[in-house]
Amino acid sequence: MLHKRPILINQIGPDVTTSLGRLAGVEGLARAMLVSIVPLVALDVFGSKDVIATVYFCSTLFTLLLTLNLPMLEGYLKRRGLVTLSGLLLITAVVLYWSQHHTLFATGIALQGAGASMFSVCIALYVMNYIGKSDFTKAESHRMLYMGAAWVIGPTLGGWLFEKGLGNLIYLISFSAAAAMIVYFWWLRFGDDEVISAVMPPSANPIQSITRFWKQPKLRIAYLVTLSRACFWVALFVYGPIYVIEADLPAWLGGLLLSGASGLLFLSPIIRNFADRYGTRQVIIFCYVLIGLSMTVLGIIGEAEPIGLLFFVIGAVGGATIDVLGNIPFMRMVKPRERSAMTMVFTTWRESSSLITQAIVFLTLLVAPFWVFFFILALLQFLTAVATSYLPKRI
Repeated sequence: MLHKRPILINQIGPDVTTSLGRLAGVEGLARAMLVSIVPLVALDVFGSKDVIATVYFCSTLFTLLLTLNLPMLEGYLKRRGLVTLSGLLLITAVVLYWSQHHTLFATGIALQGAGASMFSVCIALYVMNYIGKSDFTKAESHRMLYMGAAWVIGPTLGGWLFEKGLGNLIYLISFSAAAAMIVYFWWLRFGDDEVISAVMPPSANPIQSITRFWKQPKLRIAYLVTLSRACFWVALFVYGPIYVIEADLPAWLGGLLLSGASGLLFLSPIIRNFADRYGTRQVIIFCYVLIGLSMTVLGIIGEAEPIGLLFFVIGAVGGATIDVLGNIPFMRMVKPRERSAMTMVFTTWRESSSLITQAIVFLTLLVAPFWVFFFILALLQFLTAVATSYLPKRI
């Protein structure tokens, strides 16, 4: 049965994926400018990695509670209001980061996470509403090209400016990109290239949505697929720049590491071809094994060493591949009538991954050196590879 799309979108054709991709790219640039410097500033503001883990844990808990209540919030603001609010939260976070006051800085981390979650939910719903199931892989790979451009430029540029003592310019660029995202979104809504229209689903009770989601085994596995990959990215983006410093390397190299890892998203067309040829499930399983092996080697290396960056990059190859394919199992298996409610639950992988990763880091540091964390993260990747094997072969 073919997926029926709105007449407007059918008339526009492939432009919808381009417009949504550009929108995601601009929003991604606003966050990417900050990603390589926020952990370093946080280390200076809070003083230690265990305090950083606690701050991220509490901030993510706030974001998780907000995400689960987005259907109710959407009832008041509508979807276009949520997208706008996501940009405003990021703008506010940038201002709070600039203050470098420990309480305001922690609040900024929470607001940035909340804004990113809102945006992610809305983009996922627009994709499922306006793009046919058979085109999900193409649409996601197309979107990742724009995201890849933002995340290649942002971390390296941010790290270089930070190294030059131009931190204020980083905040200004991020602020401007978030504002540009809001303007572009409203231009899409009301301008000549009108591809986005408000589609407000009925409000859902968060508890009922969670219960319904976890009663479906395939959705549980789809959630684990995105969760485990996100745990790896949290480890890389929060502790990667710190790893660089501890390995006695220059700070700008941390930005280059994150940009290089993000640049792998430019392989999206190749990844899509591999998925078409070998199957999405098989490619995902292979990539989780790859991430698991790379994290195992990092654990064996132990304390931070320059060679460890190579294995971060190897893991990033698997992570970037799953970035392109990881949402496909959920998108293809969720029932159309449940898309809005189930998407609100599904997109909590962002917050859950941060909570889990920071909790593991905090608990590990209580009893063992930090490098033990890499073994635990590797185990999670291997378990996810096994779980993915229970999905249908052609998802």
